Order: sequence, then C-alpha cells, then structure tokens
Amino acid sequence: MSTASTQLPDGRYGRSADGRADHKLKVIGAALGAAMLVLVGWFAYHYVVGNRVSVEIYTFETSANSVKVHLRGDKDAGVEAYCTVRSQAEDGAEVGRADFRFDADTTTIDKVFTLRTTSRGTTAELLGCHAN
Repeated sequence: MSTASTQLPDGRYGRSADGRADHKLKVIGAALGAAMLVLVGWFAYHYVVGNRVSVEIYTFETSANSVKVHLRGDKDAGVEAYCTVRSQAEDGAEVGRADFRFDADTTTIDKVFTLRTTSRGTTAELLGCHAN
C-alpha cells in the first residue's frame, strides 16, 4: 500500500474553466430579475393606487331620441377622465354611444348628461371609465 497522494486530472472536478462566464451569467440573471421585480411593482402600484376613476349610472330616463343619464362617483384630483355610455333598443341593437369627459380639478362627479339616440333606447349602460 502506497501513501503517495493521487493527482486528479485538471478540469475533471471542482470549478470549470468557464467559471468567469458562469459568474457573468449569474450577475446578468440577477440584474434582469431585479428589473422585472421593479417593473411588476410599478404596474401593480398604478393598477391599485394610481389614477382611480369610480363612476356608476345612478338613474336614466329615456325618450324618443335621447337618454338622460345621471352619473355619480369620484376620481382622483388632477386626473382627466372620460366615461363611455351606450344605449340599446328593445331588440338589443345599439342606438347611441358617447364619451362624457371630466376635468382634472373635479373629484366628485354628480352630473346629468344627454345621450342622443337614433331611435328609442331602453337602456343606459356604462361601458367603462378611464383616466387620460
């Protein structure tokens, strides 16, 4: 039995010759992961907190060529917004659609708008409100 130490072949065990390349890939991966976290955080903040507009149709009244729509709600100060409202006839055909705009300095919305229609509308439907 010999007590001489055995020499292991180079590159077979331990760090590879591409150790520097592996380190670069880890740094690039960490930087891209951090950038992705910042981007997701930014979108989440603007989805939850930024530019909030909350409006609903309070009442509506139909006539032969128009629908009076009473909108109520609130929005963030300093944000211009618009709401899209449509009306449908009894058979479901769309007879009117319009965007109603709100100034940036308005925070409480309580207004009556007139939506012109091509024939008698039986509904008033709020399609959505968006900040500009």
